[in-house]
Amino acid sequence: MIINTGQRTDIPAFYAEWFANRLKEGYVCVRNPFDHHQVSRYRLDPSVVDVIGFCTKNPSGMFPYMDLLKAYGQYWFVTITPYGKDIEPNVPDKHRLLEDFRKLSEIVGINSCGWRYDPILISDKYTYEYHLRAFEQIASALEGYTETAVISFIDLYPKVRRNFPEAKEVNHEMRIAIGKELIRIAGEHGMTVKPCAEGNELAAYGADCSGCMKVSDYEKAIGQKLKVPVKKNIREGCACYLSGDIGAYNTCGHLCRYCYANAEAETVRKQMRLHDPSSPFLIGNYEENDVIHDVPQKSWVERQIRLFD
Repeated sequence: MIINTGQRTDIPAFYAEWFANRLKEGYVCVRNPFDHHQVSRYRLDPSVVDVIGFCTKNPSGMFPYMDLLKAYGQYWFVTITPYGKDIEPNVPDKHRLLEDFRKLSEIVGINSCGWRYDPILISDKYTYEYHLRAFEQIASALEGYTETAVISFIDLYPKVRRNFPEAKEVNHEMRIAIGKELIRIAGEHGMTVKPCAEGNELAAYGADCSGCMKVSDYEKAIGQKLKVPVKKNIREGCACYLSGDIGAYNTCGHLCRYCYANAEAETVRKQMRLHDPSSPFLIGNYEENDVIHDVPQKSWVERQIRLFD
């Protein structure tokens, strides 16, 4: 099966020691975000976990623990955007992130690393021209270390509107204009642009609009075929295969203003104070009324040798 770590928070950036402890102990407990006392318990064992998916703005926290991941397939998305502290107050220096991306790619391989340049927002400071310059600089620095550049445009979810009230939708004409140029630039640096939940409007210009984290991406990363259960995505327009996320909402200390997974900053700080690196839970620990459900798990790798395809 596939374990994901990055749909709700950034584990490598803020909780790497905790995740290393979970790998050592061989299991992790995850609260249902809609029913606090319903707990899913996953085994962390390479005999049943085929791939661990990461999505982070700072992978370096996991570098001391990479030996613990050697037995697992891995796929990493690293988000590197052109925004300053006004938008991403706690994201590390971007030049350091470029170095860390290259280091990560050297460790896990080019097929296991993707770059995310998202979300794209337009303002008086972050203009069309600004994005083209920034994308070119980042793509040039990452050439040879990834073949994937994921883009998306800002979505004004209720949490985003509350934390970033001046943010505006990017209109269709601007999405096409920027998208066409980013596709061109990415191609010049050996990358394919994959729009994230943006429909097919950029397909005509060379984008791969089939999904940014498909089963085939996992298969390419691990070099094996996967026979996965049929799964329906709850996010409209998303074709990615997402399962078994072990994170928790309102726990990402980057506090990016466009984030859909965080509420108010004080809520995040309060939650993070409850983190215990030795707990089976990302936040807090076992509680009296918890109902523990051991999730059925098995490897999805196709063991049968295929003579014909």
